[in-house]
Amino acid sequence: MTGQLVVISGLPGVGKTTAAELLASRLGLVHLSVDPVEDALLSCGLPPGEPVGIAAYEAVRAMAELNLRQRLGVVVDAVNDSAPARETWQRAAQATGAELVFVSLNIADLDAHERRLVNRDRGFSHVSEPSWEAVNRRRATYEDWPDTVLTIDAAASSPDGIADAIIRHLSNDSSARPSRNAT
Repeated sequence: MTGQLVVISGLPGVGKTTAAELLASRLGLVHLSVDPVEDALLSCGLPPGEPVGIAAYEAVRAMAELNLRQRLGVVVDAVNDSAPARETWQRAAQATGAELVFVSLNIADLDAHERRLVNRDRGFSHVSEPSWEAVNRRRATYEDWPDTVLTIDAAASSPDGIADAIIRHLSNDSSARPSRNAT
């Protein structure tokens, strides 16, 4: 058995990276994020588009597997808006024998979500910050999660509260329980 693979998912601006950083810090997990890898790939002159996004997911998957095989726990943050994206992490867990736990962050209050995107700058050179319109287009095609996934309204809790909810979920053998909404 290898480490645990926790995948924090959700639309841009819901707080995935912040939650993943806190979780990694508190639990001693390796934090891997898809967006910086995509930015690095684009900095090499690759054209923006779906192939680069897929390559970023696959690069992070490979790094997750490397760490999981060393019995290190991993937390990944990525949008994961489709079954193929989510299957990336299922493959990693199957290849390493890791326990896979998906967490879905959302913001039910759309005005609060939009406010989070205003003036957001993560410092990437080649991955631009999405507009509110782009986030809403993505929301329209975002595939629903099954009931077994922990879902947290990120606007209803502080980043520390989100990390606390995930830690509680992990400590309660989350793979054996149906989902619940947490705040």
